[in-house]
Amino acid sequence: MADPIHQFQINKIFTVGHIGGHEIAFTNSSAFMFAIVAIITLLMLGGSAARSVIPGRMQSLAELSYEFVSDTLRSSVGEEGMKFFPLVFTLFMFVLTANLIGIIPYTFTVTSHIIVTLALALTVFLTVLLYGLYKNGLKFFKLFVPHGIPIYILPLIVVIEVISFLSRPVSHSVRLFANMLAGHITLKVFASFVAGLGSFGALGWAGAVLPLAMTTALTALELLVAFLQAYVFTILTCIYLNDALHPGH
Repeated sequence: MADPIHQFQINKIFTVGHIGGHEIAFTNSSAFMFAIVAIITLLMLGGSAARSVIPGRMQSLAELSYEFVSDTLRSSVGEEGMKFFPLVFTLFMFVLTANLIGIIPYTFTVTSHIIVTLALALTVFLTVLLYGLYKNGLKFFKLFVPHGIPIYILPLIVVIEVISFLSRPVSHSVRLFANMLAGHITLKVFASFVAGLGSFGALGWAGAVLPLAMTTALTALELLVAFLQAYVFTILTCIYLNDALHPGH
């Protein structure tokens, strides 16, 4: 059976240079991230080029993506949150495109690596923290003091709130990473069953029907998970940004 972890291996394509004795390499992960950005750029440029009253397929897809993210942001943060639209839209499109590309056989799923999802989550965390302090000053720390809490348990609640806030990048990144990793490992295992049983001839192919059906069903499920995980990452980003704009609410 093929190793289900092999699909997540980082491979060097060429060396970019050396910094402090450490090699800086352009890898398959880097290549797919460049490809993801290129696909999104082409989609948005192609979708906005015609600006037809009756949109074509590409324009419809670009407009649907724009409206979906803007509606999500407005409903979670309000009109004031639209200043963060470029960030939220970029995150949604990057995660969604990366997830969908990863379903294609022999491609690479960049969101199955914790370093990528953690970098995205830290971007959100630092944006919330820095903008929250910039906009609200010390009032930002009202985020850690919920209203209506009895004074005798307030210190405990504040500690819990601070720990919860600091752990956001971990939960935000691990949720996406773990779901994509687990889904692709499961797909690889069932696909390996199909290939392995097929090597036993007609009887093997008969036995491979069930794993093949499971692989097909799991692929359909992964398409749904690819969108859901992009949506969950985005909605959590909106919720966290709301804390920067309205701490203590």
